[in-house]
Amino acid sequence: QVQLVESGGGLVQPGGSLRLSCAASGFTFSNYNMRWYRQVPGKERELVAQIGYIFGNTNYADSVKGRFTISRDNAKNTVYLQMNNLRPEDTAVYYCNAHRLQSDYWGQGTQVTVSS
Repeated sequence: QVQLVESGGGLVQPGGSLRLSCAASGFTFSNYNMRWYRQVPGKERELVAQIGYIFGNTNYADSVKGRFTISRDNAKNTVYLQMNNLRPEDTAVYYCNAHRLQSDYWGQGTQVTVSS
């Protein structure tokens, strides 16, 4: 059974940091591209960051470049999103995604709220 379980969300003040984790099971994690998306009510889900499975190459949305860092630990079947210098506009539900060819798996999401 495929599972992606996010953790690490919460309430943080502007300028603060959070690290999200996504623990994967039920598939060969090291063979999948891993992505973080976020979504706010009434808007489409937005791709925030992704990391490749072959070379570990990373890509980021312009809105988070220089502030967020995606990484993966294949030994732990876990992908991370380090979020620094958080802004109120980063408030959203953050989702972990595993993608390869026709396979697409999603986590349940974790809420991140940036507010003073």
